[in-house]
Amino acid sequence: MMIFRELFLAFAQIFDLVIQLYIFIVIARVILSWVNPDPYNPIVRFLCSVTDPVLYRMQRLVPLQFGGIDFSPFVLLLALTFFKRVVFAIFLQLASSF
Repeated sequence: MMIFRELFLAFAQIFDLVIQLYIFIVIARVILSWVNPDPYNPIVRFLCSVTDPVLYRMQRLVPLQFGGIDFSPFVLLLALTFFKRVVFAIFLQLASSF
């Protein structure tokens, strides 16, 4: 049973790492939106291709644009943080049950 405990703890850490990495990608995309980056730069294209589908869905669900400022990345960051904490707690609860 200790193997299952360690397996759930490993999944929890991997999940936490992936969500944290995506949070950093969203923050980098927000910082890039403040400047006029070259759209043909591979890094800019990667950041846009990874974040734009999620941000477009957020903008359709919750249109949060006030005065030309888009608050959907902020809502996405809050949702990711909430999701990360809830799922991480579930993994830890499952790990402690073994």
